[in-house]
Order: sequence, then C-alpha cells, then structure tokens
Amino acid sequence: MSNIYGEWLKAQREAAGLTQQELATAAVMTRSHIAHIEAGRRTPSKEDARRLDRALNTGDVLSSFLPDDDTAVAGYFEAALQLEQQAMMIREFALSFVPGILQTERYARAVLSTSFPPVSEAECDRLVVTRLERAKILEDPVTPVVWALLDEAVLRRVVGGPQVMAEQLRHIVELVESGRVRVHVLPFGLGVHPLMQSMLTLLKFEDQPPVAYSEGIQVGKIHDSPAMVDRLGGTYDLALGDAMPLKESLALMRSTAKDYETRE
Repeated sequence: MSNIYGEWLKAQREAAGLTQQELATAAVMTRSHIAHIEAGRRTPSKEDARRLDRALNTGDVLSSFLPDDDTAVAGYFEAALQLEQQAMMIREFALSFVPGILQTERYARAVLSTSFPPVSEAECDRLVVTRLERAKILEDPVTPVVWALLDEAVLRRVVGGPQVMAEQLRHIVELVESGRVRVHVLPFGLGVHPLMQSMLTLLKFEDQPPVAYSEGIQVGKIHDSPAMVDRLGGTYDLALGDAMPLKESLALMRSTAKDYETRE
C-alpha cells in the first residue's frame, strides 16, 4: 500500500505522545502490527482502523481512508490472513500443496485455476497476486520465523507440469539455503502419521496468545483455545520428530527437482 497512510498514522501517534506499544495496547493490537502499518507493509482491517481512530481520537479518518484493498482470498481464510501477517513465527504443515507463502507464481496459478466453480482469468489473476503478496513477509530477513513440514506427497504430486514443479522445488531449496526458512519432509516410508487429516498452521505472536489454523475442503477454522492450540502444537512436534533432517530433506528436494527437469 502507499505509505501515505502509514506515515499519517505515525504522525498522529507521535502527536498524541504515544509509543507504538502504548498505541497497540489502547487499540487492542500488537506492537509489531502497528509497526508494519506505519512502514507501509500492512493494511489494517476495518475493525483495526476503527480501534485506531478511537485510540487516537481521529474521528473516522483511519477507517474512512483505508487504502484500496484488492485482496482476494476465500472467505474462511480472511481472519487467518490477518493473523499470518502479524505473526512472529509460522509453522506450517502441508499435506497436498506447497504452503501459500512458499509458492511460486506459476505453481500458485496452477493450484488456483483448478477451483470449483471455475473462476475467470481476471479473478485467477487477483487470487495469484494476493498469494504472492502474502509471500512478501519473507522479504524481512528475520521475522517471521518460518518452518514448513511437508508430506512427501507435496513433492511428488505434479502441479502445473514437471517444469513448474522443478521451479517450485528450487525456490524452496533457495529459501532454505539462504537460512530464511526451515523445511522438513515426512517421507512416504513413514506410513501413517498424526497430521494426515488436514493441513495445519501454528502462529505465534510478539504480544498475544498463539493460535492455530486448520483447513479442509472449502472450510477453514481458527483455533484459539489454549488447550486446543497446545494439543495441535504437540501433534505437530510429534510429526516433526519423525520427519527427515534438514539436510536430507534438502537433498530429496534437489533430486526431485532434477528429476522433474529431465521430463518434458
């Protein structure tokens, strides 16, 4: 988004004599989210903007002049998207597809073009752009910390053709080699594992309780019950303990990408 909005928010905060943390507390938000908005890296939700207006006594300016939002996601994912953008640590488990924030453009397009009911080319373009925008959180070299646990099916199921798969796997390998993300593979040889029922995302924040997000066909759910989040986190840890080590996972992704590159 244009940083005019973020700069104006910062000016109003400073004029009120508030630190980012003080404003975050007053607006029931996280300090990191305030920092991202001020830097122009995030757009607040309508509810966030209303709380900011109340905290800064700015009438309805921040809620009325939100930057145009061309975000296109499934309705059930909207809340999870906001949380994803605020998290300081993201742990993903993928059962069938590469996690959204790790997808390349061609891979994302291949995935999104298979939706039902079918979408127009223009709508598919919007969905792809939104998915690629999500990946911009990786442009920060440190935050959020990202771990991905991939079922081997993610590597083996051909999405978009062999060349798209080779490009996608090379992209993940580069992210791992740069130290930006960690990726572990759950091999077929393991057999049944505790995460086979659905995909799972675990989110930790700087100054709010952790949450989990699970997703199936046309449905997604945010879990904020401490007991449930702890249970899902334990299940993730159990599966991670059975996964291939980082170096072996990298070697498998490299060899699989090379195999795809030899196919027509």
